[in-house]
Amino acid sequence: MWPKRVANKILGKRFGTNNNSNFVADLPRLDMETALVPEVPSLEQLSSYYDDKTLLDHRKQTHEYKIFVSTWNVGGVTPGVDLSMEDWLDLRDNACDIYVLGFQEVVPLTASAVLGSENATIRTKWNAVIGKSLNRTRHEQDRFHCMMSKQMVGLLVTIWVRGGLLAHITHPSASCVGCGVMGCLGNKGAVSVRFELYETSFCFVCTHLASGDRQADHELRNSNAAQILSRTSFPGGPSLNSPRKILDHDRVILLGDLNCRISLPEATTRSLVERSEWSKLLKHDQLKAELRNGRVLQGWQEGRIDFVPTYKYCPNSDVYYGSGQENIKGEGRRVPAWCDRIIWYGEGLKQHLYTRGESKLSDHRPVKAIFTAQVSVSTKLEGLWSFLTSQSFERIKNVSADEILDSTARRAFKFCSVD
Repeated sequence: MWPKRVANKILGKRFGTNNNSNFVADLPRLDMETALVPEVPSLEQLSSYYDDKTLLDHRKQTHEYKIFVSTWNVGGVTPGVDLSMEDWLDLRDNACDIYVLGFQEVVPLTASAVLGSENATIRTKWNAVIGKSLNRTRHEQDRFHCMMSKQMVGLLVTIWVRGGLLAHITHPSASCVGCGVMGCLGNKGAVSVRFELYETSFCFVCTHLASGDRQADHELRNSNAAQILSRTSFPGGPSLNSPRKILDHDRVILLGDLNCRISLPEATTRSLVERSEWSKLLKHDQLKAELRNGRVLQGWQEGRIDFVPTYKYCPNSDVYYGSGQENIKGEGRRVPAWCDRIIWYGEGLKQHLYTRGESKLSDHRPVKAIFTAQVSVSTKLEGLWSFLTSQSFERIKNVSADEILDSTARRAFKFCSVD
């Protein structure tokens, strides 16, 4: 049994790049390449009630939507029934249109977890906590819905969308890339999800890169990132322009435990931490260096870091691991670092918030960001949607086929007449 599971995963049957068969949503399952919109009437029906000039109007407008993004390595801890994320989601002061939450180590990264069957129970528990926190005080028409939820071993990404936007989202898809044991298993790697909002494509990449303080570990993290960017692939949609690679999308955000460390001797790093000299530490941050050098992550951006390192804390404590007598034999060096990060690629995204939380659930602190995303909206499609939600469309439902054909014929005759 075990050799078969290992072979399946090495051959990509489990962690293949086009893995859409088992992502979870709280909506009825639809064809993956079909729009999440209601059935539209025929062109004959539309012509009876809708202005021809509007239907032929191909102008585009730019709308802006707020997106909440967070990453949290929960260290294999299962969420309790009393866990609330309302303060973290900050719905009262910073309500957003889309919520993207990425987690690492939702299960302990043991051999049985990496090689065994997926633990869907954990995904269900996290989604229950998120849904309860998002919708506790909301009316039905204002509720958030789980549009996508995908897990690979300890990686989990879940996307929640305001109800009014669901009908404008098309082509949701997920892709998993394992970069862990033997270079292919899912204890490290990425779960990427994509969709299109109106005419703008989005891709969110939830990652967990190789750990370690050595130079070889740093190089392995770069290799992980390069593999994720090159191996991630989404199925093509009905449109020839449907993006298939991560960087082909219009708006791209990468989040996760990138495991980036401080390129200084341990003693120097700990001394700077004790003196709270964060700016000096950041000058030697590995991710900042990669963004400046533009090798694997050329063109990527990160907001200003105004928070202290997010890793590694002693259990249920605000004390960094190794600052006293906390070291456990065999644990190795765990120097404080900004492991948990959110970065983005391309234009059309503006970051308004970048901060960390203070939950002591694990040895990492969660990190979140809020973005404004520009979205291209066709005037034609916007007008069509306004019609579909209007009283005119309601009247169409009660119109007989004979009446529709008769009306269409009269309009066609009028259009073709010459004075």
